[in-house]
Amino acid sequence: MTAGEAQVRRAPTVFVIAAEESGDRLGAGLIAALRARLGPSARFVGIGGHRMAAEGVASLFPTEELAIIGLAAIPRRLPMILRRIREAADAVVSEQPDVLVIVDSPDFTHRVARRVRARDPSIPIVDYVSPTVWVWRSGRARKMRAYVDHLLAVLPFEPEVHRALGGPPCVYVGHPLLDDIGALRPDEAERARRVASPPVLLVLPGSRGSEISRNMAVFGDTLRRLRDSGVAFEPVLPTVPALEARVRAAAALWPVQPRIVTDDAEKRAAFRVARAALAKSGTVTLELALAGVPMVTAYRVTAVEAFIARRVIRTSSIILVNLILGENVVPEFLQEDFTAANLVPAVRDVLEDTPARQRQIAAFARLDAIMSTGGRPPSALAADEVMAMLRR
Repeated sequence: MTAGEAQVRRAPTVFVIAAEESGDRLGAGLIAALRARLGPSARFVGIGGHRMAAEGVASLFPTEELAIIGLAAIPRRLPMILRRIREAADAVVSEQPDVLVIVDSPDFTHRVARRVRARDPSIPIVDYVSPTVWVWRSGRARKMRAYVDHLLAVLPFEPEVHRALGGPPCVYVGHPLLDDIGALRPDEAERARRVASPPVLLVLPGSRGSEISRNMAVFGDTLRRLRDSGVAFEPVLPTVPALEARVRAAAALWPVQPRIVTDDAEKRAAFRVARAALAKSGTVTLELALAGVPMVTAYRVTAVEAFIARRVIRTSSIILVNLILGENVVPEFLQEDFTAANLVPAVRDVLEDTPARQRQIAAFARLDAIMSTGGRPPSALAADEVMAMLRR
């Protein structure tokens, strides 16, 4: 037995930091996969949400404190954020884990990682989910080499991006949505519902309070104009339980009332029968594409954020599925273009049997091959990479 194998067999400690819900989901899946390899004696500590708590990780502090979106929210929360960064780094150095895994949320997790590396370079650091260096601030890739030993990518093009930019060693382990494909794809009866009348239209205004504030009025006006122009549809609005009351209050003002669902199973069922979607841009665009649902996307930020973004964004699209496919098949309406007048004809195009709709369907059919992990779950591949770091 090598020294590295002996270390792993001495019940290693893995410190996992996930500052948001999406990272909490990834962190929990990784912990479960690692425990299957390391046995019940392995220790998992860190910062996370309810999913990581279910895997036995008592979070150092509530991650809800870090759920910030938009530049305007940062100044008043900055002292708390900086304090939590210091506390997280102190905890890692004190714990002396065999490996530190930071999950997404780079504005928080990377600051922690830099502090840990400066204070104790012996702790291996794995980054699970690359920052969007392919969209903006590409210089981050090279800087990451100083404090990230290994990067686990969830998008298939990211390893090549990091090689080109001089980033840390990077390997594609698969997107977590690949685990949900079976729950997103319709059976025969659900396929029949997709083509039946009235068609189900998914309405996805966002999963954060600020997005609800910005998007609900325009989305509601879009539904009104669609109805008034003679388009028949059944609107379904999936949301998260934490935002249900706020979404229901905003939707109550709409002249076309959607069916609001918060349960994950109901959401998946809606994706399986939907004919089209109107969605805020984000990870949900990939979820819709894997489900085979043509969509129209929209997004709006503050004027200051838009001013900055227009000067730093390096890609021709901000839509995740467009970037993976390498072509802009999903229409996007941003900032001043985000109006009901613009959205109505685009949504009509994906509800009806048009060339635009067929182009999206054909493009989405290529995703399985592009994103393939050879049939292995992403969490298992991620765990393999972390195990390799432990054996060092």
